[in-house]
Amino acid sequence: MSTSHSGYLYLLFALCFINGVFGGVASTLLSAYLPDVLKDLAQGETATERIGAIINSAYLFGMMFGGILLGFFSDRFGRKPAALLAAACLGLFTLLTTFSPNWEILTVFRFMTGFGTGGVLLTSAVLVAEEWTERNRGVALGILSITIPVGIFSAGLITYNITAWRSGFLVGIAPLTLAALGWVVLKESERWRHNRTVNNFANESATISIRHSSVRRDLVLGSIIYGSMLIGLWAVFAWLPSWVQTLVTDGDGQKERGLSMMLFAIGGLSGGFVSGWVSSFFGVKKTMVTCFAATFILTFLLFNFNSTLSFITFVEIGLIALFFGLSQGVLNGYVPALFPTNVRSAATGFCFNVGRVFTASVVFFVGWLESAMGGLGNALISFSFVFLIGLVAAFFAKEKAMMDA
Repeated sequence: MSTSHSGYLYLLFALCFINGVFGGVASTLLSAYLPDVLKDLAQGETATERIGAIINSAYLFGMMFGGILLGFFSDRFGRKPAALLAAACLGLFTLLTTFSPNWEILTVFRFMTGFGTGGVLLTSAVLVAEEWTERNRGVALGILSITIPVGIFSAGLITYNITAWRSGFLVGIAPLTLAALGWVVLKESERWRHNRTVNNFANESATISIRHSSVRRDLVLGSIIYGSMLIGLWAVFAWLPSWVQTLVTDGDGQKERGLSMMLFAIGGLSGGFVSGWVSSFFGVKKTMVTCFAATFILTFLLFNFNSTLSFITFVEIGLIALFFGLSQGVLNGYVPALFPTNVRSAATGFCFNVGRVFTASVVFFVGWLESAMGGLGNALISFSFVFLIGLVAAFFAKEKAMMDA
């Protein structure tokens, strides 16, 4: 049980939230500037689309490795140094992107920026989960889950106001500054210090501990539950504007695409924000099952029964995003609480990130399925069945995961 006073808890939450927002900025900023970046760094190259794909994939794989490796680091050396290392990595390599001499070096910088982002998302969730009390933890982690959408919106503001891409990446100064501030004000997690003292696991290997039979079942179920929602989310989110465009019969579709993405962002933000209260009222397991069932049904309806754009089409888009947001907020708190303190970061990092191996390939496979299945809508319907996998796994999950003392 954390004994930190409320002032420190709010300071901790603020630092974690702002770092998460900058993770969202880093996730989107390169994509927004990509045409200008390729024009500047890939002069004379013929396959610029391939280069763009390599750069974006490097970031996603960096997130995966950062979330997993910094999880092991956090269990062995502490939550605070892992959080500071992640924030510093995010800030430093975002800033270094400004000075990229060619696209190959830029790819390395993007991998390391993703490494930092994956670490920030993991360590923020674990720190808040371990320091906040059982009464308020779900609400805090639900609100924390909206940092990426807020960061995406912030990246839009940056690209709207700053035309030079190199200047845009100077935003990396901010998370670097936060890392320096965190070095002064952040405390080590009391749960981690207590567990290290009582159990004396300083010389134990997190790799061995995470394979223990008492952890393995939750590790598998946590990975399936979180990963299935993540894969479905990326498939729908990445291809939604293109699908909307296929339904536009009058005009260039720009407004319709923009409206669909705004509704998706608003729904996700709303769902994440209220997820703590919803799961407290209905129960965590019932909320997870409802989210998977709703996303499957709504996704199937959206892509199977909309041949033209209508008010109902946009309502369905908003509702899908709402349940996506709810699920992310709930899982942000549920997954870390599944595991004992000495393997919590490593196990949570694995659950949060193993699905990224598949999400990095989602865009490619949807594009391939579009041709094979006779339309983008049919391809996206096929990906909706991944929610059924998560639904089945949720039935076997614990009713409520309890944080150990």
